[in-house]
Amino acid sequence: MQRRIMGKLGHEVSLLGFGAMRLPLLDSSDSKSIDFTETTRMIRAAIDGGVSYIDSAYVYHGGMSEVALAKALTDGYRERVFLATKSPTWMLKTPEDFDRYLEESLQRLETDCIDFYLQHSLSRDGWQQFKEMDLFQRGQAAKAAGKIRYFGFSFHDSLDVFQEILDAYPWDFCQIQYNYLDVDYQAGKAGLQAAAARGIPVIVMEPLRGGRLASGIPDEIGEMLSSMHPDRSPVEWAIRWLADQPGATVILSGMSTLEQVEQNVAITSSEELTVGCMSSEEQSLISEVASLWRKRIKVPCTECQYCSACPQGINIPELFSGYNSASMFDTWDQARKRYASLVGEKKDATVCIACGACESVCPQHIPIIETLKTIDKALH
Repeated sequence: MQRRIMGKLGHEVSLLGFGAMRLPLLDSSDSKSIDFTETTRMIRAAIDGGVSYIDSAYVYHGGMSEVALAKALTDGYRERVFLATKSPTWMLKTPEDFDRYLEESLQRLETDCIDFYLQHSLSRDGWQQFKEMDLFQRGQAAKAAGKIRYFGFSFHDSLDVFQEILDAYPWDFCQIQYNYLDVDYQAGKAGLQAAAARGIPVIVMEPLRGGRLASGIPDEIGEMLSSMHPDRSPVEWAIRWLADQPGATVILSGMSTLEQVEQNVAITSSEELTVGCMSSEEQSLISEVASLWRKRIKVPCTECQYCSACPQGINIPELFSGYNSASMFDTWDQARKRYASLVGEKKDATVCIACGACESVCPQHIPIIETLKTIDKALH
C-alpha cells in the first residue's frame, strides 16, 4: 500500500482511505439496515491490505455507520487505523450540542478517543454559525480532554470561503471534494495547494464523483481512456490522477462491496502510484476526458443522500441520478418509465412544496427546487 506523510502532523498514512458512507445494506430501501457481517469483512480486508484511515460521520446511514465501524474494528483492528468522524454542523443549535454529539459518536464507535474529528460540510452559512458558537474552542477543549486527537473540517462551497476558513484558525487537517472533474469546483486545486502550503494534510473525498467516474462510462470516453492504456480501468485512471497531485494525502473511497475494496487496494498498492506518476500525455488525455464529461452532466449531484429526508417523500437523489444518467448515456426511455412510476407513487417532482429543507443541507449548493421543475418537464 502506498503511504503518505500527513503534512505538519508527521504521521504516515495509507494513500487509500475507507469512506463508510455507502456500506452494504440488507434492505436497499433502508439506509440504516447495514449488513454488519459483510461490512466487517470489507473493512478488515481493507486494513489487512494496508488501509490505515477509516472515515465516517454522525449522520451516515442514519447514525448506523459509526455503530458498524465499532463492530468491524474489534479484535485489534481499532489499534491499526486512524479513525475519523464528523460533527453535524447543521444540527448544532447551541455550543453545548457540539459536546453532546461528540459524546454520542464516542459511544457509538466504542472508543475513548477519535483520531480525526471534523466539523462536517462547512459552507458559508455553516461557517458563520461555527464562528458565532466559537466551535473551534470546543474542538480545542475536546483535544485537551483527550477525546479527539486532531480537529479539522470538511468543506463544500466556493474557493473564497475555503480560503477564509483556512486562514481563520490553525487547523490540523481538512477534507475537500476533488477529482479530475472538480479541478476548479469548490476548493479545487487552488484550495488543495493552499492547504498543502501550510502543511495541512488534505483528505480527498469523492475521488470517483459518487461512482460516476467508475462505471457506466460512455463509449466515447471509454474508448479514449483505453486508447492509451487498454488494461487500465476508469477507476485506476481516476485514482492515479489523484495520486499524482502534490498535497493529496488520503484518497477516500466510499466502498460498497468486497470487490471494490480489493480493486482499490490493488491499485493503490502499485509502486508507481507516487507524485509524478502521470506523464504529460496522460495528463492531456484526462483533460480531454474531463471536458467530455462536463458536457454531459446536468446536475452536479454526488448522491451523498443529505437531501433524502424530504418531508414530502421525494427521492431527490434518485431523480437527479436518473436525469443525469439519461443525459449522459441517452437512456431517456428508461428514465421516463421510472419517472412515471414515481408519479404513480406521488413521489415525483411535482410533489415538491418548495420548503427548502433539501437546499439547506445540500453540500453542492444545487438549486434543487428549480432543478426538480426542470426534471419534471424533461421526464414527464
